Amino acid sequence: MKQTKSLLEQLSVANQLLRWTVLTIPVAIIVGSLVALFLWLLDVVTGLRMQHEWLIFGLPLAGILVYWLYRIGGSDSEKGNNLIMEEIHQPGGGVPARMAPLVLITTIITHLFGGSAGREGTAVQIGGSMAGLIGKKLGLPAADIRILLMTGIAAGFGAVFGTPLTGAVFALEVLAIGVMRYDALIPCLIAAVFADIVCTSWGIEHTHYHIFYKANPFMNWLPFVHRDLWLLAKVIVSGVFFGLSSLLFSQLIHNIKDNAKAYIKIPWMIPVAGGIMIIVLSYVAGTTDYLGLGVYGKSADSVSIVAAFNPDSHISDWSWLWKLVFTAITLGMGFKGGEVTPLFFIGATLGHTLALLFNAPVDLFAGLGFIAVFAGATNTPIACTLMGAELFGTEHILYFAVACFTAYYFSGHSGIYGAQRLEVRKLH
Repeated sequence: MKQTKSLLEQLSVANQLLRWTVLTIPVAIIVGSLVALFLWLLDVVTGLRMQHEWLIFGLPLAGILVYWLYRIGGSDSEKGNNLIMEEIHQPGGGVPARMAPLVLITTIITHLFGGSAGREGTAVQIGGSMAGLIGKKLGLPAADIRILLMTGIAAGFGAVFGTPLTGAVFALEVLAIGVMRYDALIPCLIAAVFADIVCTSWGIEHTHYHIFYKANPFMNWLPFVHRDLWLLAKVIVSGVFFGLSSLLFSQLIHNIKDNAKAYIKIPWMIPVAGGIMIIVLSYVAGTTDYLGLGVYGKSADSVSIVAAFNPDSHISDWSWLWKLVFTAITLGMGFKGGEVTPLFFIGATLGHTLALLFNAPVDLFAGLGFIAVFAGATNTPIACTLMGAELFGTEHILYFAVACFTAYYFSGHSGIYGAQRLEVRKLH
């Protein structure tokens, strides 16, 4: 009797997995293709902006265009990632399909004219809106649409960064602080893997980062010590700084949004003011390195994410803070795009600075900051540890985990996503 019951349970599991595979693959194909289109367009407009730096003077007008595009066709779409998360927590009006073209177009506009923004938010919104559309067309119940929305997040995130395992875990971890639900585990993994395959099959190449540092055993006369304990102590201290920078970024972007709405009574003037501020800041900083994504720079001397891994690059002690301010103003004043790639920039350049201060390996600490500031701002330490393994290899995974977990605890409870629920407090 027990054997029969067990066999029936296994058949039920197999049937469920087959069903979700059939439901998830269309999401992955559509999202992977749209993310590929988005990344291609992003490369095009980034190249145009670098060739024609005068385009930054059009940023205030671009802000008006972004505002009116959402005013005409946006409705709840302006909530972005938060709307998708709200629908997963408590199904309501659904995620509109128009969110995908709106966020894609407005993000491209933001980057073309020099706004400091990322790409994760756009990819996740594309994923969520397409998953919601498929769920509605198939007439799925609310419980199934909830899982399908999570697969959209996983597909978008996994495809945009080329990190499918991270995308799957991110979709499970980002919804609530302190807990993960496993009912969407396999569907999210399927969606992220297939979306990444589809995206790369379109010829999209992701940036490759390298950590060349090789760890040496510390106190090797003690056979049970297999790590450099002094380096580990530096990683812990750096993790505190990474977490505090995440906290600063989250609070600043929320404060800018709140104050802009409180003191600028004409809504379309908010992005205009933001655009003017970015132009002024570029002149104050004396560089355009803090505009756009910041993955690569215009020249070999530019400040960028890739440059942060090089100990001989021209990274100033305050490059991380400049990028933090540029991005908080851009996104807080109504322009569109993601937060994650700027967080990579902030973390990598801060890691570079801390490495020089602590006499530590620059490439390792740039990589640690890359993932740890992101972990603190999104409250997703496990996903970010896995991202370190996917991007940099597994040799330093203990340091990845220590940096991400420490940053998570020191980053507060707010984070960049207002719809993220607090389930387990970091301090009991």
